[in-house]
Amino acid sequence: MYTPAHFDEHRGDAIGALLDAHPLGALVVDGPRGLDADHLPFLYDRDAGAHGCLRAHVARANPLCTTIADGAPVLVIFRGAEAYISPNWYPSKPETHRHAPTWNYQVVHVHGRLHLRDDEKYVRQVIARLTHAHEARTGDAQPWKMGDAPADYLDTMVRAIVGIEIEIERIEAKSKLGQNREDRDRLGAADRLQARGHTELAAAMRAAESKQ
Repeated sequence: MYTPAHFDEHRGDAIGALLDAHPLGALVVDGPRGLDADHLPFLYDRDAGAHGCLRAHVARANPLCTTIADGAPVLVIFRGAEAYISPNWYPSKPETHRHAPTWNYQVVHVHGRLHLRDDEKYVRQVIARLTHAHEARTGDAQPWKMGDAPADYLDTMVRAIVGIEIEIERIEAKSKLGQNREDRDRLGAADRLQARGHTELAAAMRAAESKQ
């Protein structure tokens, strides 16, 4: 990923926050059909191994389970907040008109090794943790839990999936938030985004530091 120095995101807390807030990742593998991708919700385990790991599950019928060798290199792409930025949103635009449209965004690329975990205990733990994390965000007074489903139904569902674990080797992250512009332009664009409902990206742009 091309990442100019002023957009390089190296803060571990910021990267972890993005992975927690946007857990749906594109798992890219190089298989028999060439490059392929599956879109999966992941758990980011910061304390597992030297660089952490990603955990998820896939359908047993997914070719990934039979065509990708254990330990194969993979890439998982996570997209955070993103939006179009108009030159009209920069306060300095009337002074020089030397501005062009752009797109601001946050993204994380996780590089690692894929391992299949075809055991019931692991799969149930992943399901339980995913459920707990995402049900907590629903705001429901009584979040759904695995125990709500009949045991025989849950057993059937568990047998139909396989756990995966990605041993992280390195992480690349990019926060393109207008750090290469004057503060007044970055903050002016953030205000316009806020007015259009892009609250997450607007907040990230306000928190960014100018690196002109």
